[in-house]
Amino acid sequence: MINGTIVKGIGGFYYVKTEKGILECKARGLFRKDKILPMVGDRVCVEPKKNDATNIIKKIEERDNFLVRPPVANIDMAIIVFSITRPEPNLYLLDRFLTIIEQNDIHICICFNKVDIADENKKNDIISIYEKTGYPIICSSAKTGEGLKELKEILKDHTSIFSGPSGVGKSSLLNKMQSNLDLKTGEISSKSERGKHTTRHVELLELEFGGYVLDTPGFTSLEIKDVEEADLQYFFPEFIPHIDECKFNGCRHMQEPKCAIKEKVLSKDISESRYDSYLSILKEIQEQRRYKYD
Repeated sequence: MINGTIVKGIGGFYYVKTEKGILECKARGLFRKDKILPMVGDRVCVEPKKNDATNIIKKIEERDNFLVRPPVANIDMAIIVFSITRPEPNLYLLDRFLTIIEQNDIHICICFNKVDIADENKKNDIISIYEKTGYPIICSSAKTGEGLKELKEILKDHTSIFSGPSGVGKSSLLNKMQSNLDLKTGEISSKSERGKHTTRHVELLELEFGGYVLDTPGFTSLEIKDVEEADLQYFFPEFIPHIDECKFNGCRHMQEPKCAIKEKVLSKDISESRYDSYLSILKEIQEQRRYKYD
């Protein structure tokens, strides 16, 4: 048996990096029977092929974490990339990204790209919202090179997911940091102001300065599942210092009186847009629960 890590999966074949190089493998049938789908990032044991047979993935080691969309495992850093302009940033979508990453206990860095063509006041307004979260924030431009040094320092020696909507410049940034990656980049649709999908599969890319990064297909929606109402508040880091200040235990920060979170929103210590995102996601969780038990 040979140990390795899945670095790419296409059409039912998995490419596993091992000490003997990259092996093309198929997953054993028992995984399909048990409804287990191997993921990029999985640590696996491979039975080498004999004669003209195919290498077989015989075992998937226990995962530290995993994401369903994109399907990746064992990530310890998430770089969430949004553009300041072209396309315009959807902050509610960004908050959904952050919530799902928080749910999986992965370290987060927010990257605001295309700052070279952004309005300075708009950029500062958006950054001020997320500074309150405590997440590291990097402002970047693939054109001018701004922020690339900081991104390399964040990525170094981690297995990272580099994700965000289509068209925000993820592939351009990665190409600028390491030209031999040669990732495809796309234009922005002039009608919709949305990016065109350029990354077609999930792949673990080795970085010459240390670490691995997953370049993933862009997407515009994220499903939030298996989050308890009481847990959601802890996925908004700026809420945490004030949760115990609410008058009532179990406060959901909606209509309850003397709610410390709502007071912090009024005093602008917590961004109103972040609070609105929290309420929208909470209502979604409540609807899911009602649907489940109806």
